[in-house]
Amino acid sequence: MMRNRIAPLLESALLKAHAAQELTTFPLPAIIIGHPVNPEHGDFSCNIAMQLAKGERKAPRQVAEIIIKYLGNGDGLLAKSEIAGPGFINVFVAQSAWLDTLLEIEQEGDRFGRTTSGAMKKVQVEFVSANPTGPLHIGHGRGAAIGDTLCRVLDAAGWDVTREFYYNDAGVQISNLALSVQLRCLGIGPDDPRWPEGGYQGEYIRDVARAYLNRETVEAADLHTTACGDPENSDDIRHFAVAWLRREQDLDLEAFDVRFDVYTLESALYSEGRVDAVVQKLIANGHAYEQDNALWLRSTAFGDDKDRVMRKADGSYTYFVPDVAYHQAKWERGFTRVINEQGSDHHSTVTRVRAGLQALDIGVAQEWPEYVLHQMVTVMRGGEEVKISKRAGSYVTLRDLIDEVGRDATRFFFLMRKPDAQLVFDIDLAKQQTNENPVYYVQYAHARICSIFDNAGEKGFNAPEKPAPADLACLSTPEDLQMIKLLAALPDTVDDCAVHLEPHRLTYYLSELASCFHTFYNKNRVISEDRPLTEARLYLLRRTAQTLKNALSILGITAPERM
Repeated sequence: MMRNRIAPLLESALLKAHAAQELTTFPLPAIIIGHPVNPEHGDFSCNIAMQLAKGERKAPRQVAEIIIKYLGNGDGLLAKSEIAGPGFINVFVAQSAWLDTLLEIEQEGDRFGRTTSGAMKKVQVEFVSANPTGPLHIGHGRGAAIGDTLCRVLDAAGWDVTREFYYNDAGVQISNLALSVQLRCLGIGPDDPRWPEGGYQGEYIRDVARAYLNRETVEAADLHTTACGDPENSDDIRHFAVAWLRREQDLDLEAFDVRFDVYTLESALYSEGRVDAVVQKLIANGHAYEQDNALWLRSTAFGDDKDRVMRKADGSYTYFVPDVAYHQAKWERGFTRVINEQGSDHHSTVTRVRAGLQALDIGVAQEWPEYVLHQMVTVMRGGEEVKISKRAGSYVTLRDLIDEVGRDATRFFFLMRKPDAQLVFDIDLAKQQTNENPVYYVQYAHARICSIFDNAGEKGFNAPEKPAPADLACLSTPEDLQMIKLLAALPDTVDDCAVHLEPHRLTYYLSELASCFHTFYNKNRVISEDRPLTEARLYLLRRTAQTLKNALSILGITAPERM
């Protein structure tokens, strides 16, 4: 990671300046490494001189001059350093150091891009967590892509990741599901006046009823059940319907290459007494009160805009109470860091859950858990919005998209925008095999490199296995160096994704790398009569293919060799 090699050099220069009594500020502020707006002004930039200026009672540029004096060439890593603007320190990395990164990529192979910044600390990521009342829709699909990629990114950044799915298998929606299936079992459909207003009308309800009457056996995650086939047995229908739809969701997620380590049921929080225990603790802590025949949480004491009902007049709990119990269980399981990836419609839940946890006084930080909320998805085909699915009835399913455009395109398109930005999913674009299709553009870069290898092999050229640095010195064109610099940026990009919880940064990186490769290929001959240059460029492309493959793998997307 080139960026992480610059910070220690600057710190060493500061310590030398302190030893020489030319700088006195201590302790030193955090050294933050960025990039100049214009790449021609340097490879990396730092504002440390501007941070120190006030305490040193010197102009920022004067402080920068002192730091640069002791920075020198950074033990051969730096070609030069310059002062820019009000006091930025811009550094240029030596070409030999950039070339050395190609050797590092070869050495690390499939692990290139992975870092140790997470130090194997535990983190639990909860995502999808769909009610088992129907097939996964496109909103669940975006959440699955973002949540799964967050897990992959955090894993690549050195965290110990646990993936978790929380099933809301209790409450009014599940009761409506069971009633809908039961009515179908009795031959009553949505057109019948006896059909309830909140009933589920998709064709999948007919499928569940048919399976129930046929006394099928269902295995889903940790559930195993066989239907008794009695249309009057509402409890058995409820249990079977939940299991059947959980299996369907499992199959959707399997098709999307998404897996989980832990499944938690909302119903278990009630049966294990966790919900009641949380309410009693909140009462004991003095944060609950009775009013209007309801039990309220004094959540305004913890930053909420108003107090919230916990237990309604009919004795049932509001939906955020089991969420508080669930997160208390996460804390007790040792997860000091928890990330919830959910739809933006859960925004109001954030403050309530955090307030409930603070009121429990169990030691969690005020901003625990962390949330990543994604915005809605609009699906377009032929310039018009697609709103319904033949199978689900009222919405477009995740399986619809996977079946039509493939898993790779579906994942990439879901990840192309920042989670809190609305997303337009253009089916026609996702199916195009042209450079206009962003995932095709990236995958084609990998396939194109593979075809270059085939052509080179036929002409008797091969990339050297372990070239000496001098053998790579001919990689000196602007396109050569830009490619190398982008390859070296993958570990930094992975860390940035992990720190900011923004997997879309990796799609941007891949698009930039693919564009850089295509520009490189159009301006530079790879295979020529100059054997040393040909072999050096084949070596560069071998590392490029590896980097493309590694980055795509973190996104859960394949790197095809033929297209």
